Amino acid sequence: MHVTNLTLDIVAIGITNQRESTVIWDRNTGEPLANAIIWLDNRTTSTVEDLLKTIPNNARNINYLRPLCGLPLSPYFSGVKLRWLRDNVSTVRKAMDEGNAMFGTIDTWLMYKLTGGVNGGVHKTDVTNASRTMLMNIETLQWDKNLLKFFDLPNSILPEICSSAEHFGDIVDGVLKGISITADLGDQQAALVGQQCLAKGQAKATYGTGCFLLYNTGPSIVHSQHGLLTTVGYQLGRNAPPYYALEGSVAIAGAAFNWLRDNLGLIQSTSQIETMASTVDNSLDVYFVPAFNGLYAPYWNQDARGVICGLSEETTSEHIVRATLEAVCFQVRDILDSMHKDCKIPLAKLMVDGGMTVNNLFLQLQSDLVGIHVLRAKIAETTALGAAMAAYKTVAPDYNMEGPLSKSDARQAIKPKIKANERDLRYQKWKMAIERSVNWETSSLSQGERESFDGA
Repeated sequence: MHVTNLTLDIVAIGITNQRESTVIWDRNTGEPLANAIIWLDNRTTSTVEDLLKTIPNNARNINYLRPLCGLPLSPYFSGVKLRWLRDNVSTVRKAMDEGNAMFGTIDTWLMYKLTGGVNGGVHKTDVTNASRTMLMNIETLQWDKNLLKFFDLPNSILPEICSSAEHFGDIVDGVLKGISITADLGDQQAALVGQQCLAKGQAKATYGTGCFLLYNTGPSIVHSQHGLLTTVGYQLGRNAPPYYALEGSVAIAGAAFNWLRDNLGLIQSTSQIETMASTVDNSLDVYFVPAFNGLYAPYWNQDARGVICGLSEETTSEHIVRATLEAVCFQVRDILDSMHKDCKIPLAKLMVDGGMTVNNLFLQLQSDLVGIHVLRAKIAETTALGAAMAAYKTVAPDYNMEGPLSKSDARQAIKPKIKANERDLRYQKWKMAIERSVNWETSSLSQGERESFDGA
Protein backbone atom coordinates (compact mmCIF):
# COMPACT_ATOMS: atom_id res chain seq x y z
CA MET A 1 0.00 0.00 0.00
CA HIS A 2 1.32 3.43 -0.94
CA VAL A 3 0.35 5.63 2.01
CA THR A 4 0.80 8.85 0.05
CA ASN A 5 -1.64 7.76 -2.65
CA LEU A 6 -4.11 6.57 -0.02
CA THR A 7 -4.23 9.83 1.87
CA LEU A 8 -4.47 11.87 -1.33
CA ASP A 9 -7.83 10.17 -1.98
CA ILE A 10 -9.24 11.02 1.46
CA VAL A 11 -10.52 14.54 1.93
CA ALA A 12 -12.11 14.03 5.37
CA ILE A 13 -13.17 11.41 7.86
CA GLY A 14 -16.49 10.80 9.61
CA ILE A 15 -17.05 8.76 12.75
CA THR A 16 -20.08 6.62 13.51
CA ASN A 17 -20.35 4.56 16.66
CA GLN A 18 -22.32 2.65 19.25
CA ARG A 19 -24.17 5.44 20.97
CA GLU A 20 -24.86 4.63 24.60
CA SER A 21 -21.66 2.63 25.22
CA THR A 22 -19.78 4.52 27.92
CA VAL A 23 -16.05 5.17 28.45
CA ILE A 24 -14.47 7.14 31.29
CA TRP A 25 -10.77 7.97 31.51
CA ASP A 26 -8.17 9.94 33.45
CA ARG A 27 -7.58 13.52 32.31
CA ASN A 28 -3.89 13.40 33.27
CA THR A 29 -2.87 10.02 31.85
CA GLY A 30 -5.46 9.46 29.11
CA GLU A 31 -5.94 5.90 30.40
CA PRO A 32 -9.37 4.35 31.07
CA LEU A 33 -10.49 4.32 34.69
CA ALA A 34 -12.67 1.25 34.16
CA ASN A 35 -13.81 -1.10 31.44
CA ALA A 36 -16.31 0.41 29.01
CA ILE A 37 -19.96 -0.46 29.59
CA ILE A 38 -21.67 -1.28 26.30
CA TRP A 39 -25.20 -0.24 25.35
CA LEU A 40 -26.76 -3.67 25.95
CA ASP A 41 -25.19 -4.18 29.40
CA ASN A 42 -27.93 -4.67 31.99
CA ARG A 43 -25.87 -4.38 35.20
CA THR A 44 -27.25 -0.89 35.70
CA THR A 45 -30.75 -2.18 36.48
CA SER A 46 -30.06 -1.69 40.20
CA THR A 47 -29.05 1.92 39.51
CA VAL A 48 -32.41 2.55 37.84
CA GLU A 49 -34.09 1.15 40.96
CA ASP A 50 -32.10 3.52 43.17
CA LEU A 51 -32.80 6.54 40.97
CA LEU A 52 -36.54 5.80 40.91
CA LYS A 53 -36.56 6.11 44.68
CA THR A 54 -35.31 9.71 44.43
CA ILE A 55 -38.23 10.93 42.31
CA PRO A 56 -40.44 13.35 44.30
CA ASN A 57 -43.63 12.17 45.96
CA ASN A 58 -42.51 8.54 45.65
CA ALA A 59 -43.88 8.59 42.10
CA ARG A 60 -41.32 6.09 40.73
CA ASN A 61 -42.22 7.25 37.23
CA ILE A 62 -39.69 6.19 34.58
CA ASN A 63 -40.93 9.06 32.40
CA TYR A 64 -39.97 11.70 34.96
CA LEU A 65 -37.10 13.09 32.86
CA ARG A 66 -38.66 12.70 29.41
CA PRO A 67 -39.77 16.34 29.07
CA LEU A 68 -36.12 17.38 29.44
CA CYS A 69 -34.21 14.65 27.59
CA GLY A 70 -36.82 12.71 25.61
CA LEU A 71 -35.89 9.40 27.26
CA PRO A 72 -37.28 7.12 29.98
CA LEU A 73 -35.16 5.93 32.88
CA SER A 74 -33.60 2.72 31.59
CA PRO A 75 -30.35 0.75 31.97
CA TYR A 76 -29.87 1.47 28.26
CA PHE A 77 -28.64 5.07 28.47
CA SER A 78 -25.21 6.54 29.27
CA GLY A 79 -26.24 8.68 32.23
CA VAL A 80 -27.35 5.60 34.14
CA LYS A 81 -24.11 3.79 33.22
CA LEU A 82 -22.08 6.77 34.44
CA ARG A 83 -23.92 6.81 37.74
CA TRP A 84 -23.28 3.07 38.13
CA LEU A 85 -19.56 3.65 37.54
CA ARG A 86 -19.52 6.45 40.10
CA ASP A 87 -21.29 4.30 42.68
CA ASN A 88 -19.35 1.08 42.09
CA VAL A 89 -15.80 1.93 40.95
CA SER A 90 -13.73 3.79 43.53
CA THR A 91 -11.17 5.09 41.01
CA VAL A 92 -13.97 6.63 38.95
CA ARG A 93 -15.58 8.26 41.98
CA LYS A 94 -12.23 9.67 43.14
CA ALA A 95 -11.38 11.05 39.68
CA MET A 96 -14.82 12.67 39.38
CA ASP A 97 -14.52 14.28 42.79
CA GLU A 98 -11.05 15.64 41.95
CA GLY A 99 -12.07 16.90 38.49
CA ASN A 100 -9.76 14.45 36.70
CA ALA A 101 -12.35 12.27 34.95
CA MET A 102 -13.37 12.59 31.30
CA PHE A 103 -16.46 10.89 29.89
CA GLY A 104 -17.39 10.02 26.37
CA THR A 105 -19.34 7.67 24.21
CA ILE A 106 -17.20 5.73 21.75
CA ASP A 107 -17.02 8.61 19.26
CA THR A 108 -15.58 10.94 21.90
CA TRP A 109 -12.98 8.37 22.97
CA LEU A 110 -11.91 7.78 19.34
CA MET A 111 -11.63 11.50 18.61
CA TYR A 112 -9.68 12.12 21.79
CA LYS A 113 -7.15 9.44 20.90
CA LEU A 114 -6.89 10.26 17.19
CA THR A 115 -6.30 13.97 17.82
CA GLY A 116 -3.55 13.58 20.40
CA GLY A 117 -4.96 12.24 23.66
CA VAL A 118 -3.27 13.90 26.65
CA ASN A 119 -1.24 15.98 24.20
CA GLY A 120 -4.04 18.26 23.09
CA GLY A 121 -6.66 15.74 22.02
CA VAL A 122 -10.15 17.18 21.60
CA HIS A 123 -12.96 16.30 24.00
CA LYS A 124 -16.07 16.55 21.83
CA THR A 125 -19.23 14.74 20.83
CA ASP A 126 -22.18 15.53 18.57
CA VAL A 127 -25.85 16.17 19.24
CA THR A 128 -26.96 12.65 18.20
CA ASN A 129 -24.67 10.91 20.66
CA ALA A 130 -25.31 13.47 23.41
CA SER A 131 -29.05 12.92 23.01
CA ARG A 132 -28.57 9.31 24.21
CA THR A 133 -26.96 10.17 27.53
CA MET A 134 -30.03 11.48 29.43
CA LEU A 135 -27.84 14.49 30.27
CA MET A 136 -28.56 16.76 27.28
CA ASN A 137 -31.62 19.00 27.09
CA ILE A 138 -33.47 17.91 23.95
CA GLU A 139 -34.52 21.50 23.15
CA THR A 140 -31.40 23.54 23.92
CA LEU A 141 -28.97 20.79 22.77
CA GLN A 142 -26.75 21.59 25.74
CA TRP A 143 -25.91 19.73 28.94
CA ASP A 144 -28.69 20.37 31.43
CA LYS A 145 -27.92 21.30 35.03
CA ASN A 146 -31.14 19.72 36.31
CA LEU A 147 -30.35 16.42 34.64
CA LEU A 148 -26.81 16.47 36.02
CA LYS A 149 -28.21 17.20 39.49
CA PHE A 150 -30.63 14.29 39.24
CA PHE A 151 -27.81 11.86 38.35
CA ASP A 152 -25.38 13.56 40.77
CA LEU A 153 -22.72 13.89 38.07
CA PRO A 154 -20.22 16.76 37.65
CA ASN A 155 -20.24 18.96 34.56
CA SER A 156 -16.43 18.72 34.41
CA ILE A 157 -16.51 15.21 32.94
CA LEU A 158 -18.56 16.16 29.88
CA PRO A 159 -17.36 16.77 26.30
CA GLU A 160 -18.28 19.79 24.19
CA ILE A 161 -21.47 19.22 22.20
CA CYS A 162 -21.08 20.00 18.48
CA SER A 163 -23.24 19.57 15.40
CA SER A 164 -22.98 16.34 13.40
CA ALA A 165 -21.07 17.95 10.53
CA GLU A 166 -18.27 20.38 11.32
CA HIS A 167 -14.51 20.39 11.89
CA PHE A 168 -13.83 18.39 15.07
CA GLY A 169 -10.04 18.14 14.84
CA ASP A 170 -7.16 16.66 12.84
CA ILE A 171 -5.58 13.23 13.15
CA VAL A 172 -2.05 13.65 14.50
CA ASP A 173 -0.37 10.34 13.74
CA GLY A 174 -0.38 7.25 11.55
CA VAL A 175 -1.29 6.81 7.89
CA LEU A 176 -4.15 9.32 8.22
CA LYS A 177 -2.03 12.05 9.81
CA GLY A 178 -3.29 15.51 8.89
CA ILE A 179 -6.76 14.35 7.75
CA SER A 180 -9.62 16.26 9.37
CA ILE A 181 -12.49 14.64 11.25
CA THR A 182 -15.51 16.49 9.91
CA ALA A 183 -18.52 14.39 10.95
CA ASP A 184 -19.74 12.48 13.97
CA LEU A 185 -23.06 10.64 14.26
CA GLY A 186 -24.40 7.81 16.36
CA ASP A 187 -24.74 4.67 14.28
CA GLN A 188 -28.52 4.70 13.89
CA GLN A 189 -28.64 8.38 13.00
CA ALA A 190 -25.84 7.80 10.50
CA ALA A 191 -27.96 5.09 8.91
CA LEU A 192 -30.88 7.55 8.72
CA VAL A 193 -28.63 9.88 6.74
CA GLY A 194 -27.15 7.05 4.66
CA GLN A 195 -30.65 5.90 3.74
CA GLN A 196 -31.35 9.52 2.70
CA CYS A 197 -34.32 9.76 5.07
CA LEU A 198 -33.78 13.49 5.20
CA ALA A 199 -37.38 14.66 4.97
CA LYS A 200 -40.10 14.66 7.60
CA GLY A 201 -42.12 11.45 7.49
CA GLN A 202 -39.37 9.17 6.16
CA ALA A 203 -38.20 6.19 8.20
CA LYS A 204 -35.57 3.48 8.18
CA ALA A 205 -34.90 0.23 10.05
CA THR A 206 -31.44 -1.17 10.70
CA TYR A 207 -31.18 -4.85 11.58
CA GLY A 208 -28.07 -6.02 13.42
CA THR A 209 -27.57 -7.37 16.93
CA GLY A 210 -30.62 -5.30 17.77
CA CYS A 211 -33.05 -3.48 15.51
CA PHE A 212 -33.52 0.28 15.41
CA LEU A 213 -36.25 2.25 13.65
CA LEU A 214 -35.96 6.01 13.22
CA TYR A 215 -38.77 8.22 11.93
CA ASN A 216 -37.74 11.71 10.82
CA THR A 217 -40.01 14.31 12.47
CA GLY A 218 -38.21 17.29 10.90
CA PRO A 219 -37.34 20.35 13.02
CA SER A 220 -40.23 19.54 15.37
CA ILE A 221 -39.80 17.67 18.64
CA VAL A 222 -42.45 14.97 19.04
CA HIS A 223 -42.80 13.59 22.56
CA SER A 224 -44.11 10.07 22.16
CA GLN A 225 -47.16 8.97 24.05
CA HIS A 226 -46.73 5.37 22.91
CA GLY A 227 -43.39 4.11 24.11
CA LEU A 228 -40.94 5.62 21.61
CA LEU A 229 -37.85 7.72 22.24
CA THR A 230 -37.42 11.35 21.23
CA THR A 231 -33.93 11.80 19.86
CA VAL A 232 -31.87 14.07 17.61
CA GLY A 233 -31.72 12.75 14.04
CA TYR A 234 -28.85 14.96 12.86
CA GLN A 235 -27.65 18.54 12.63
CA LEU A 236 -25.64 19.03 9.45
CA GLY A 237 -23.62 22.09 10.42
CA ARG A 238 -23.10 24.36 13.42
CA ASN A 239 -25.63 26.88 12.07
CA ALA A 240 -28.00 24.31 10.56
CA PRO A 241 -31.30 23.47 12.23
CA PRO A 242 -31.43 20.18 14.13
CA TYR A 243 -33.71 17.48 12.74
CA TYR A 244 -35.39 15.25 15.29
CA ALA A 245 -36.62 11.67 15.16
CA LEU A 246 -38.80 9.21 16.97
CA GLU A 247 -36.93 5.99 17.65
CA GLY A 248 -37.99 2.49 18.48
CA SER A 249 -35.21 0.28 19.84
CA VAL A 250 -35.34 -3.52 19.83
CA ALA A 251 -32.65 -5.06 22.05
CA ILE A 252 -32.53 -8.51 20.46
CA ALA A 253 -32.80 -9.08 16.71
CA GLY A 254 -29.86 -10.83 15.03
CA ALA A 255 -28.53 -11.71 18.49
CA ALA A 256 -31.41 -14.20 18.83
CA PHE A 257 -29.82 -16.36 16.14
CA ASN A 258 -26.51 -16.37 18.01
CA TRP A 259 -28.49 -17.75 20.95
CA LEU A 260 -30.06 -20.46 18.77
CA ARG A 261 -26.56 -21.42 17.60
CA ASP A 262 -24.49 -21.07 20.78
CA ASN A 263 -26.99 -22.04 23.49
CA LEU A 264 -29.39 -24.47 21.81
CA GLY A 265 -27.33 -25.77 18.88
CA LEU A 266 -30.31 -25.49 16.52
CA ILE A 267 -28.12 -24.01 13.80
CA GLN A 268 -24.42 -24.37 13.06
CA SER A 269 -24.05 -21.05 11.25
CA THR A 270 -26.17 -17.99 10.66
CA SER A 271 -25.77 -18.68 6.93
CA GLN A 272 -28.24 -21.57 7.43
CA ILE A 273 -31.10 -19.38 8.63
CA GLU A 274 -32.83 -18.63 5.33
CA THR A 275 -32.47 -22.18 4.02
CA MET A 276 -33.82 -23.76 7.20
CA ALA A 277 -36.72 -21.33 7.58
CA SER A 278 -37.67 -21.83 3.92
CA THR A 279 -38.15 -25.59 4.34
CA VAL A 280 -41.40 -24.99 6.25
CA ASP A 281 -44.38 -22.96 5.07
CA ASN A 282 -45.01 -21.32 8.41
CA SER A 283 -43.91 -21.35 12.05
CA LEU A 284 -46.65 -23.84 13.00
CA ASP A 285 -48.13 -21.28 15.38
CA VAL A 286 -44.89 -20.95 17.35
CA TYR A 287 -44.12 -17.46 18.75
CA PHE A 288 -40.76 -16.52 20.23
CA VAL A 289 -40.27 -13.36 22.32
CA PRO A 290 -36.47 -12.98 22.70
CA ALA A 291 -36.61 -10.73 25.77
CA PHE A 292 -33.34 -11.97 27.26
CA ASN A 293 -32.64 -8.65 29.00
CA GLY A 294 -36.14 -7.22 29.13
CA LEU A 295 -38.13 -5.49 26.40
CA TYR A 296 -37.24 -2.11 24.91
CA ALA A 297 -39.67 -0.07 22.79
CA PRO A 298 -42.56 0.26 23.05
CA TYR A 299 -42.90 -1.73 26.29
CA TRP A 300 -39.86 -0.65 28.34
CA ASN A 301 -40.29 -3.57 30.70
CA GLN A 302 -36.90 -4.51 32.11
CA ASP A 303 -38.40 -7.50 33.96
CA ALA A 304 -39.62 -9.25 30.79
CA ARG A 305 -37.86 -12.49 29.86
CA GLY A 306 -37.78 -14.65 26.76
CA VAL A 307 -40.57 -17.11 26.05
CA ILE A 308 -41.37 -19.57 23.26
CA CYS A 309 -45.11 -20.23 22.98
CA GLY A 310 -47.15 -22.68 20.94
CA LEU A 311 -44.79 -25.68 20.97
CA SER A 312 -46.30 -29.03 19.94
CA GLU A 313 -45.07 -32.51 19.08
CA GLU A 314 -44.84 -31.43 15.45
CA THR A 315 -42.56 -28.45 16.18
CA THR A 316 -39.11 -28.76 14.60
CA SER A 317 -35.96 -26.66 14.71
CA GLU A 318 -36.99 -25.20 11.35
CA HIS A 319 -40.23 -23.88 12.85
CA ILE A 320 -38.32 -22.25 15.71
CA VAL A 321 -35.84 -20.65 13.32
CA ARG A 322 -38.73 -19.26 11.26
CA ALA A 323 -40.46 -18.04 14.43
CA THR A 324 -37.25 -16.21 15.36
CA LEU A 325 -37.30 -14.36 12.02
CA GLU A 326 -40.94 -13.50 12.61
CA ALA A 327 -40.14 -12.26 16.14
CA VAL A 328 -37.99 -9.50 14.68
CA CYS A 329 -40.78 -8.62 12.24
CA PHE A 330 -43.41 -8.47 14.97
CA GLN A 331 -41.22 -6.21 17.12
CA VAL A 332 -40.90 -3.87 14.14
CA ARG A 333 -44.69 -3.82 13.81
CA ASP A 334 -44.96 -2.93 17.51
CA ILE A 335 -42.80 0.11 16.86
CA LEU A 336 -44.44 1.13 13.57
CA ASP A 337 -47.87 1.00 15.21
CA SER A 338 -46.59 3.36 17.92
CA MET A 339 -45.12 5.68 15.29
CA HIS A 340 -48.47 5.77 13.53
CA LYS A 341 -50.25 6.65 16.77
CA ASP A 342 -47.75 9.42 17.59
CA CYS A 343 -47.47 10.95 14.09
CA LYS A 344 -50.93 10.12 12.69
CA ILE A 345 -49.45 9.33 9.27
CA PRO A 346 -48.99 5.64 8.34
CA LEU A 347 -45.80 4.75 6.51
CA ALA A 348 -46.18 3.56 2.93
CA LYS A 349 -42.66 2.15 2.73
CA LEU A 350 -39.79 1.27 5.03
CA MET A 351 -36.12 1.64 4.11
CA VAL A 352 -34.08 -1.24 5.56
CA ASP A 353 -30.41 -2.01 5.98
CA GLY A 354 -28.05 -4.08 8.11
CA GLY A 355 -26.75 -7.62 8.17
CA MET A 356 -30.13 -9.37 8.32
CA THR A 357 -31.34 -7.74 5.10
CA VAL A 358 -29.31 -10.17 2.97
CA ASN A 359 -32.03 -12.70 3.91
CA ASN A 360 -34.74 -12.46 1.24
CA LEU A 361 -37.23 -14.57 3.20
CA PHE A 362 -36.84 -12.30 6.19
CA LEU A 363 -37.65 -9.20 4.15
CA GLN A 364 -40.71 -10.89 2.67
CA LEU A 365 -41.87 -11.83 6.16
CA GLN A 366 -41.27 -8.25 7.28
CA SER A 367 -43.41 -6.90 4.47
CA ASP A 368 -46.12 -9.51 5.10
CA LEU A 369 -46.35 -9.02 8.86
CA VAL A 370 -46.28 -5.20 8.77
CA GLY A 371 -48.26 -4.70 5.58
CA ILE A 372 -46.05 -2.12 3.83
CA HIS A 373 -43.48 -2.06 1.06
CA VAL A 374 -39.93 -2.80 2.18
CA LEU A 375 -36.96 -1.32 0.29
CA ARG A 376 -33.49 -2.77 0.84
CA ALA A 377 -30.49 -0.43 0.73
CA LYS A 378 -28.24 -0.93 -2.28
CA ILE A 379 -25.21 -0.10 -0.14
CA ALA A 380 -25.20 -2.47 2.84
CA GLU A 381 -23.10 -0.34 5.20
CA THR A 382 -25.42 2.65 5.42
CA THR A 383 -24.03 3.72 8.79
CA ALA A 384 -20.59 4.20 7.26
CA LEU A 385 -22.17 5.82 4.21
CA GLY A 386 -24.08 8.32 6.35
CA ALA A 387 -20.94 9.33 8.24
CA ALA A 388 -19.07 9.73 4.94
CA MET A 389 -21.86 11.85 3.44
CA ALA A 390 -21.92 14.14 6.48
CA ALA A 391 -18.11 14.42 6.45
CA TYR A 392 -18.11 15.43 2.80
CA LYS A 393 -20.93 17.91 3.38
CA THR A 394 -18.62 19.76 5.79
CA VAL A 395 -15.83 20.21 3.22
CA ALA A 396 -18.20 20.66 0.25
CA PRO A 397 -21.22 22.65 1.51
CA ASP A 398 -22.95 22.54 -1.91
CA TYR A 399 -23.02 18.75 -1.92
CA ASN A 400 -26.62 17.55 -2.46
CA MET A 401 -27.16 14.79 0.10
CA GLU A 402 -30.56 13.94 -1.38
CA GLY A 403 -29.24 13.24 -4.88
CA PRO A 404 -28.83 9.74 -6.36
CA LEU A 405 -25.92 7.81 -4.89
CA SER A 406 -25.32 5.83 -8.07
CA LYS A 407 -26.41 5.67 -11.71
CA SER A 408 -28.87 2.88 -10.84
CA ASP A 409 -30.32 4.11 -7.61
CA ALA A 410 -33.83 2.66 -7.95
CA ARG A 411 -34.70 -0.02 -5.42
CA GLN A 412 -37.19 -2.81 -6.01
CA ALA A 413 -39.94 -2.85 -3.40
CA ILE A 414 -40.79 -6.07 -1.58
CA LYS A 415 -44.58 -6.17 -1.28
CA PRO A 416 -46.93 -7.98 1.14
CA LYS A 417 -48.28 -11.34 -0.03
CA ILE A 418 -50.75 -12.09 2.76
CA LYS A 419 -54.14 -10.56 3.49
CA ALA A 420 -54.79 -8.10 6.29
CA ASN A 421 -57.00 -10.49 8.30
CA GLU A 422 -54.24 -13.13 8.44
CA ARG A 423 -51.69 -10.45 9.35
CA ASP A 424 -53.83 -9.12 12.20
CA LEU A 425 -54.66 -12.60 13.53
CA ARG A 426 -50.98 -13.50 13.73
CA TYR A 427 -50.20 -10.18 15.42
CA GLN A 428 -52.85 -10.89 18.05
CA LYS A 429 -51.05 -14.16 18.84
CA TRP A 430 -47.78 -12.22 19.12
CA LYS A 431 -49.38 -9.88 21.66
CA MET A 432 -50.49 -12.92 23.64
CA ALA A 433 -46.88 -14.09 23.73
CA ILE A 434 -45.79 -10.63 24.88
CA GLU A 435 -48.28 -10.82 27.77
CA ARG A 436 -46.60 -14.03 28.91
CA SER A 437 -43.16 -12.44 28.70
CA VAL A 438 -43.58 -9.18 30.64
CA ASN A 439 -42.99 -8.79 34.37
CA TRP A 440 -41.42 -12.25 34.60
CA GLU A 441 -38.37 -11.26 36.66
CA THR A 442 -39.26 -10.59 40.30
CA SER A 443 -38.40 -7.06 41.40
CA SER A 444 -39.70 -4.26 43.56
CA LEU A 445 -41.28 -2.39 40.66
CA SER A 446 -44.85 -1.40 41.38
CA GLN A 447 -47.65 -2.33 39.00
CA GLY A 448 -48.33 1.33 38.25
CA GLU A 449 -44.71 1.88 37.28
CA ARG A 450 -44.72 -1.20 35.05
CA GLU A 451 -47.71 0.13 33.15
CA SER A 452 -46.54 3.74 32.92
CA PHE A 453 -44.61 3.24 29.67
CA ASP A 454 -46.10 0.12 28.14
CA GLY A 455 -46.81 1.63 24.71
CA ALA A 456 -50.37 0.36 24.70
